[in-house]
Amino acid sequence: MAGKGRRSAVKLTARGAIALSLVATLAGYVLTALLDVPHLVGGAFVLASLLGVLLVNRRELLSLVVTPPLVFFCATLFVELGRAFGSVSIVQSLALGLYTSLTQGAPWLFAGSAAVLGVAWRRGLRDNVRDLREELKAGAEVPRPRQPFVPEPEGYFEPKVYGTPRGDD
Repeated sequence: MAGKGRRSAVKLTARGAIALSLVATLAGYVLTALLDVPHLVGGAFVLASLLGVLLVNRRELLSLVVTPPLVFFCATLFVELGRAFGSVSIVQSLALGLYTSLTQGAPWLFAGSAAVLGVAWRRGLRDNVRDLREELKAGAEVPRPRQPFVPEPEGYFEPKVYGTPRGDD
């Protein structure tokens, strides 16, 4: 089959695409530390995010488009926790490392998120949003059985006395 009708045989769930992006971002951090290439983390994140959105099932696009910032943050947190454990002040080192890494990675994070959103929109994200709205609207229109308000009985919080009263002997 040639041309436009060609479809990828590999399909991912949203979880699989998220895992792909997370592993690739972590691998980017490792390679950055080994090779001392500054933008390798961002490039790995963007490429893995794009690959994930291209391979994910169409019905799971909505779940996928909201995760790139979370994936980037989790990968950065994991790496910075590892770095912080070797320092004197773990909290201070973690805070400074997160601030630095997230600040340097912000352009890549925005680029990756925008690219994922754009590709997902072209692949049918609009239909997913429409289906979700219809599903939510249908769920809201289902009449729920109304339960009448039943006030608490008198003495509800008073202790109960069990048994029969004893007579005065």
